Amino acid sequence: MTADWADDDIELIRIIGLLSGNFAPLAADALKRRLGGTSALLWLAQRVAGWGRVYLVEALCAAGSSGARSWLLRQACDGDYLNGYFAGKIATAAHLHEAIIAPDADDELIDHTGRLLRIMADCSGMGMTWEGYPPVRIVLEAYVGHLAGQAPNLKRYLDAARIADHLAQASPDRLSMTPDHRECLVDRYLAVLRRAEWSEAAQAGFDPDNDFFAWFTQTVGKRLGLPVFIESVAE
Repeated sequence: MTADWADDDIELIRIIGLLSGNFAPLAADALKRRLGGTSALLWLAQRVAGWGRVYLVEALCAAGSSGARSWLLRQACDGDYLNGYFAGKIATAAHLHEAIIAPDADDELIDHTGRLLRIMADCSGMGMTWEGYPPVRIVLEAYVGHLAGQAPNLKRYLDAARIADHLAQASPDRLSMTPDHRECLVDRYLAVLRRAEWSEAAQAGFDPDNDFFAWFTQTVGKRLGLPVFIESVAE
């Protein structure tokens, strides 16, 4: 079944693919060869996690289907560290740089773009990083432009701060930027993060007993001089 081309097998393959830990690679390979298989790939990708999601999202990226583009741009990354294997593939295959420059980009697209940028910043050895993604400057600029118009919340704050921190430490020439351009872009991120309402949103969700927040305070927050975390370090 996984080696033939019969379209009648799609429903059965889809069901078998739900056992994603063992059968997702076979299901993804089988569905890619079938007319209508992309819809089944998307159906499966929306329902599995872990390594199964990796194989299915990669298959959707390779298929280049316009029908899966909206989901890839808004929901494909579910927060698992394995997302690092396919974040760059999504950005490339779904033409993220074209979607995010739209003046009417919706919150779901903007938030997922922040997630993609943050993942790609830290996924060296797993998948495509900023340095290997030619439109990164366009996406970074468009994202912070949209971010400035969004309502603050903790997830947006943390993603934006980690993006700004990576940008501040990155080599400008490897991102096709001049040093002045890089510094100007970092300042745009910091201008949003240092707004009173954004600091308040971060403070409201801050948990000093959480290991992540302890790490964030001593690294990203301290390096960027973010008000909320300067106060936490001082205390």
